[in-house]
Amino acid sequence: MAGTPMLPPNLVAGGANMEGNAAAAPPTPGTDMTGICFRDQLWLNTYPLDRNLVFDYFALSPFYDYTCNNEQLRMRSIHPLDISHLSKMTGIEFMVSEVMEPHLFVMRKQKRDGPEKVTPMLTYYVLDGSIYQAPQLCNVFSARVGRALYYISKAFTTAASKLEKVGYVDTEDDSTSHEPKAAKETIDFKEVKRVDHILASLQRKLPAAPPPPPFPEGYTPPSTAEGEQGPETEQADPSVDPILDQGPAKRLKYA
Repeated sequence: MAGTPMLPPNLVAGGANMEGNAAAAPPTPGTDMTGICFRDQLWLNTYPLDRNLVFDYFALSPFYDYTCNNEQLRMRSIHPLDISHLSKMTGIEFMVSEVMEPHLFVMRKQKRDGPEKVTPMLTYYVLDGSIYQAPQLCNVFSARVGRALYYISKAFTTAASKLEKVGYVDTEDDSTSHEPKAAKETIDFKEVKRVDHILASLQRKLPAAPPPPPFPEGYTPPSTAEGEQGPETEQADPSVDPILDQGPAKRLKYA
């Protein structure tokens, strides 16, 4: 173990413990310690951080549990990660699950109930010499869901404010748009006179209308009585259009 002293702090600090008094048990690490970080720069400057010494470095942190099976192996001068001895014990133990020397080491805290029965508890990782506790999966889901709900609520609030602003502007536009429309609908008499002058000049330049074609053979024009009654009826009923209200067109029969 490279000769690094790994005694609990309460066993080293007090001289009363060396006189035979009962040593106080070190505190058990809490379940949620994701808010703290441990780093011992003096140790990192003295020893290399690799898979053989990473457990000794982890044992200095407040995440370490001195009641684990690894500590019992250390007291017996056995490597604390020796799986041949750990598999024969029951209780809390630490194992190195992933290694990417010298930057990343993943430590897993688990409860062993038998040689093949292990229940994972917590996960820690050593990243460039700093030790952290990995958050639990339920906490990760809770944080992600809370963040998503926050952004969704913020989006709805922004959309509601935008809609209110758009509706307010539309009402203002409706109230103020009547005057420009009224101004556009006014008739420019100068423009009307100019168009009439152009049409009159074009009419003078056009030739006279040709005479109507003669009646076909066999066609009898209406009697004079009907012709006399036509103007009288037109004068009597001025609302009747003489062009549109003549009824269906008559087909002419050619001989």
